[in-house]
Amino acid sequence: MSRARVALIFILALTLAWPLAAGAQEYRIGFVSAITGPASSLGVPERDVAVMIQKELEAKGGIAGPDGKKYPVKILIHDDESKADTTVRLVKKLIAEDKVHVVIASSQSPTSLAVALADWFKEAKVPLISMASSHAIVTPVKERFWVFKTPQSNIHVSTHQVKYLKAKRLTKIASLYVNDAFGEDSRRGLTATIKDSGIEIVYEDKFEHTDKDMTPQLTKVKASGAQALVVHAIPPSASIITKQFRDLGLTMPLIHNHGVGNKPFIDLAGGAADGVIFPIGKMLVAETLPAADPQKKVLLDFVAWYEKGTGKPRSTFAGHAWDALQMSFMAFAKVSAMPLEQARARIRDELEKVKNFAGTGGIFTMSPEDHVGLDERSMVLVRIEGGAWKYFPPEKW
Repeated sequence: MSRARVALIFILALTLAWPLAAGAQEYRIGFVSAITGPASSLGVPERDVAVMIQKELEAKGGIAGPDGKKYPVKILIHDDESKADTTVRLVKKLIAEDKVHVVIASSQSPTSLAVALADWFKEAKVPLISMASSHAIVTPVKERFWVFKTPQSNIHVSTHQVKYLKAKRLTKIASLYVNDAFGEDSRRGLTATIKDSGIEIVYEDKFEHTDKDMTPQLTKVKASGAQALVVHAIPPSASIITKQFRDLGLTMPLIHNHGVGNKPFIDLAGGAADGVIFPIGKMLVAETLPAADPQKKVLLDFVAWYEKGTGKPRSTFAGHAWDALQMSFMAFAKVSAMPLEQARARIRDELEKVKNFAGTGGIFTMSPEDHVGLDERSMVLVRIEGGAWKYFPPEKW
């Protein structure tokens, strides 16, 4: 073999093994969301954010590395079709073939957990940032060493739900949840939070995310003596159950999870969405936040940027993607030229060091004990009125 050929093979090998080498540095992000399928109302806004940010990065020549020079960033965007097996296949490809430094995946708790809990992923040693809410995605932290997430956890949601129930002296509730990891995590959070509160669940049942008729469950809610109904779901099933709740003439408070924090929920539910109460990040009511709120400017800037760039109304799910990408960039800025495996480990460590980052989901402070970095202060209670979100503070309860 000629010396020239040997040299070429060596250079190619070095490029693959050392993607951050001087003069050839490129930061690579694998991005997977539910662009199609039942969870598309979550995944499309997330995808839109990734597309817009990619264009901005290209226009400004990338981001600055630790040496102060700008390096390109490539966001490899894929659709998991709201399917866990597709998520797994795509993430494996991104890690093994595309040599990404970090993976942002995915829109739903079941698809995120399919990766986060897998032995093959733990062995891959690549940082993962989920855009889903289940607390199990990042706990126990010792077993989720490489995993982070940007949405508030369901336990943060149930804290606000129970505060409202106690304030209204509602002691008997019904709980209906979608039969997947998100619904299960959410209903467990509610069960844990009402412990020793004087509130009891008098009826609980589940439904599938593909169901079109939840009237059997709702009829049992009506007969149960419940004073309020808590629903744990995302659109379209969350919208369907809301319409059927109104159609049956139920008048008790209808309380949802933060999975309904987007306009498709309102559009699909129509007028039935009016009166729905749910805890959510502050984005939906950013204009009414106090001027001193440390998130207000970030949220207003994001809403203006997103709505202008997409022509669509704001979405908290879009915010989850933005937060994940921004934290990735913060980590990239600290990673100097080093082999890929070492770079991935360093990026994981930098994500764990994020402190006081004002994102759309809250003020993030990560630590070795906390890979969410948020608490219940990142959320507020919202009520839908006239097809719009309205801040619903305690004084209005």
